[in-house]
Amino acid sequence: MVKVIMYGTKTCPFCKKTREFFKEHKVRYKDFYVEKNKKARDEMIKKSGQMGVPVIDIDGTIIVGYAERTLKKLLKIGG
Repeated sequence: MVKVIMYGTKTCPFCKKTREFFKEHKVRYKDFYVEKNKKARDEMIKKSGQMGVPVIDIDGTIIVGYAERTLKKLLKIGG
């Protein structure tokens, strides 16, 4: 099973789009709201080298921003 972690905020439109994508494709993931969780924010910055959200970690592969094609490829979702 693929391990998926998302670092985002409640107000970020691309974070919302990523959550909608995960819901639509029934992807199980851990969701960290970095505006409230300093530990998660520090972890996100360490992994990505950036403060922009969303940051998605799929089995150690880091994606910064909403990238539907890349998400589908890494999660092996057809279409």
